[in-house]
Amino acid sequence: MKQTSVRERRKFDETFKREAVQNWLQSGKSAAVAGEELGLNANLLYAWRKLVPAVAGGRATASKPGSVADLQGQLNAAQRELRHVREQCTILKKPWASSPNHPPTV
Repeated sequence: MKQTSVRERRKFDETFKREAVQNWLQSGKSAAVAGEELGLNANLLYAWRKLVPAVAGGRATASKPGSVADLQGQLNAAQRELRHVREQCTILKKPWASSPNHPPTV
């Protein structure tokens, strides 16, 4: 009879997952190369990227809804949008040469 070895399932803590994904995204390497360097399957890195929040690799950091960082981000986005809308409004208020209310220039 042939004996097959039973592989024990490895367990990784959140810190390792977060750092592995962060290193992979910041290195610019493919998931396969980064996974091979760590002795992991590339599919694990893709799965961890979805599970581990607040990973910044050139991407916006995700934060918990209602947290200070999340609310600050929403405030900044609203201020940018308000600034853009105000610019549009002032442009539309300017008289145009083709408008009927524009006084003719001599």
